[in-house]
Amino acid sequence: MRGRRGYCLCILHVLSFLGLKQNIGLWRDSNYGKGVIIGVLDSGIFPDHPSFSDRGMPPPPAKWKGKCESNFTTKCNNKLIGARIFPKENGSPIDDDGHGTHTTSTAAGGFVKGANVYGNAYGTAVGVAPLAHLAIYKVCDSFGCSDSGILAAMDVAIDDGVDILSLSLSSSTSPFYSDSIALGAYSATQRGILVSCSAGNSGPSESSVANEAPWILTVGASTLDRKIKATVQLGNKKVFEGESAFHSKSFSTKFFPLFVPALNASEFRRSYCGSGTLSDRAVKGKIVLCMMGGDYSRIAKGQAVKDAGGVGMILINRVEDGFTTSADAHVLPAMDVTYEDGMKIIDYMNSTKKPVARITFQGTILGDQNAPVVAAFSSRGPSIASRGILKPDIIGPAVNILAAWPTSMENNTKTKSTFNIISGTSMSCPHLSGVAALLKSAHPTWSPAAIKSAIMTTAYTVNLTNNPILDETLLPASIFAIGAGHVNPSRANDPGLIYDTPFKDYLPYLCGLNYTNREVGNLLQRKMDCSEVKSIPEAQLNYPSFSITLGENPQTYTRTVTNVGEAKSSYIVEIVSPQGVSVTIKPSTLKFSKMNQKKTYQVTFSRTANSSTSGVVQGFLKWTSNRHSVRSPIAVVLEETATLDF
Repeated sequence: MRGRRGYCLCILHVLSFLGLKQNIGLWRDSNYGKGVIIGVLDSGIFPDHPSFSDRGMPPPPAKWKGKCESNFTTKCNNKLIGARIFPKENGSPIDDDGHGTHTTSTAAGGFVKGANVYGNAYGTAVGVAPLAHLAIYKVCDSFGCSDSGILAAMDVAIDDGVDILSLSLSSSTSPFYSDSIALGAYSATQRGILVSCSAGNSGPSESSVANEAPWILTVGASTLDRKIKATVQLGNKKVFEGESAFHSKSFSTKFFPLFVPALNASEFRRSYCGSGTLSDRAVKGKIVLCMMGGDYSRIAKGQAVKDAGGVGMILINRVEDGFTTSADAHVLPAMDVTYEDGMKIIDYMNSTKKPVARITFQGTILGDQNAPVVAAFSSRGPSIASRGILKPDIIGPAVNILAAWPTSMENNTKTKSTFNIISGTSMSCPHLSGVAALLKSAHPTWSPAAIKSAIMTTAYTVNLTNNPILDETLLPASIFAIGAGHVNPSRANDPGLIYDTPFKDYLPYLCGLNYTNREVGNLLQRKMDCSEVKSIPEAQLNYPSFSITLGENPQTYTRTVTNVGEAKSSYIVEIVSPQGVSVTIKPSTLKFSKMNQKKTYQVTFSRTANSSTSGVVQGFLKWTSNRHSVRSPIAVVLEETATLDF
């Protein structure tokens, strides 16, 4: 029996999940991002996609100095106002990969009706900031992304006049003075440009987070309350659920033989279903179990099975993936299951001489009450480059995201309205870039730090059941997984208070990182002598969160907040102290008499008598008025100390 598929005649569900609604709230207040220019550094763009039509778009702002290079001079319009490639000798800004087209449309694609993949996730596709302009800087090709190209593109984008820079790119951690994205983002921030970057896909490993600089908005990954459901039923009648974007009216739901390639070390490539590793005789007419990994993409594994004559594939996650599953647009009937369920399927195969199974596809199912859940692949803190800054900053939608794609996943050559469903922090980054564009449009005088603060202090930390956000193990997520929490665009539009980091404060912060004068000068692009600067500890930076390492001695820091809510207002502090840590705030009340008034408070952290000897603990402080709640997460690494006497 074929499963039901859910349809809705509405904007794509991710925008509803974010609370963005037509003609009200942040979309109305920002006029859908009108007048803002988002620069996207990625693999280029497919300009003929209807997501990049300029219908209803105004001309670019007068400040715009960019251009369309190569064969794009006739492709650009009032939506797509710039397209360049770095280095120039690499040819055209055209997207040969799909990644750049997907991320760009996520941030600011226009309204396109009937978007879907195999009928799944059906709705009207639209980016977060649909009236924002787009400037494309192709820095990646099939060989990767060069540091020199990224830095050159960021410099040009700054001069072109972008307002937001979106980089769904990440690498391994490195000091800021040798990190091309951190270097470029520093210059961009100085010019009033917010830089939004992926946290990386190296989770759930500790300290795997990338793009750690405090002048970057670092974005982790989470799920929606939507599943694109598939099930496998075994010959013993046991049923296991998973996900898949595949759906075909011609696919038979009868039982087929199951086959698992050799799992011994000498033939490890076969267990991963690498290209050319499967025997046609062994695989033909069977559903093949393939292990995740082995440096082969999920789609490539399915292609290998199909090429060998297989009729279907069950993709088994890694242990560390937990309950995170992907709904890919496979080339044959296939689905993704958890490691635990995959092992149960293999156990069944070992229990019978003729194991069989059938796969069915239920399509789009809404209402997962655990959402949002941190995705397994989302990189985690603590930061290596700067432990005094909590990273990631925020999490956002990143799992099974539908957006524009250069080609049809269903081999439909009769339409340009082509989409794909993919996952990664590459997907959460442009969602936040779009939110930043909306806030920039609604509040044109806000600095990058102010926009970032508004996003962080208004984030939520509970799921749809009002319980703490979970990670891939379905246990409460660490502060180093969610940062400030999940983005809440509507609340970010009216944060009450903001932590506005003056750009000049980054210098004493950098000098406090024990960099040499030459290393600091590399960031500032001028000679520097830190002996002439009063350096500050990392945690002293006026950041919307706290990340400290606490030993026997108390530590005191200050924060300054700016009133952007009601002119006359009063805020009272609420503290949830990390276990074993005493947190005191002076003063405990902040009273404002006018807009943009600043107030400073002092925070002291000290160990308590029942403090554990070591470990990570977390809490938060929150300033609350009659209308606003301004929350700052607190992460404390407790140093191992001698026995404390109190």
